[in-house]
Amino acid sequence: MSTERGSALLAVLWLAAALSAIAFSVATTVRGEVERSATSADGVKEYFLARGAIDRALLYVFWGEQFRNPDGSPRYWAPGVRRLHFEFPNGSADVDFIPESSKLNVNTALPEELFRLLIALGSDEMRAREITASILDWRSPVPNGISEFDQFYLAASPSFRARHASLEEIEELLFVKGMTPDLFHGTYTRDTTGRLIPRPGLRDCLSVYSGGQIEANTAQPAVLAAVGIPADAVAAIVTARKMAPFISMEQLQAFAGGVGPAMGRLVLGTGSITTLRATARLRLQNGQLSDMRRTVSALIKFAPTTKDAPYHVLRWYDQGGLGVGDFE
Repeated sequence: MSTERGSALLAVLWLAAALSAIAFSVATTVRGEVERSATSADGVKEYFLARGAIDRALLYVFWGEQFRNPDGSPRYWAPGVRRLHFEFPNGSADVDFIPESSKLNVNTALPEELFRLLIALGSDEMRAREITASILDWRSPVPNGISEFDQFYLAASPSFRARHASLEEIEELLFVKGMTPDLFHGTYTRDTTGRLIPRPGLRDCLSVYSGGQIEANTAQPAVLAAVGIPADAVAAIVTARKMAPFISMEQLQAFAGGVGPAMGRLVLGTGSITTLRATARLRLQNGQLSDMRRTVSALIKFAPTTKDAPYHVLRWYDQGGLGVGDFE
């Protein structure tokens, strides 16, 4: 009799342990799904927060300098402003202005400029030479029909051929031989203290819309190096524009001695085509900002003289589109 009772008790204990394990597994699954749902919901909120920030930034640009503070400074926006910060009830957002004139034209840049740019972005010399040759092949006609790079592309899966004409979108660079996602999109590196710092990618430095000259206030340091400006002069220009943007060529000419012949490539003025990149963060219940960020970007052509609209959205990037490279 005692043996039967012991067996029954053991069975009950095993059943209780099994039910506890099942309950724990279900609770863990439910908790994980709730956290994923909350994260997804926060991402959607940050997405619309970033979109709203771009809309507000466009409104600020449209208002321009016509509204002034008591001290005479522009209340909303003025040429040369590189970033706008917005505080919302449920979070905050920063909108960066990245003019296409701050970038090299991928279709006309010289081979040595492309090579110096890749080196400045952290590529090793062998890969830099390969990617430079790949870009030149992609944008140039091939008299004999198929290049050695085409043979590489045709062996890929799915297979394709190079355009052998001017790039129409900067994203075409993702297909050239030797390209990596980090090199195109940008990445993060650690400084000497271990802090993560952004490193720009090619899409922060190359454009299909830019001309031959470079906007000095907003060009990435890698772009300044690519056009032949020595490293010490690049550092001096970056340090000076951190204090205040250049507002006249006379200010920029103060660096002519260190810049050398490349001074002729530098200009002031952002032009008509600019990327607006908004990065949003939600505000938590304790008042602090969330560690999660959401970025969206819009390529804008400002056309104040047209009758239909003061600007046109040429491209919209729901996932940021402009990499992690930040202004130095």
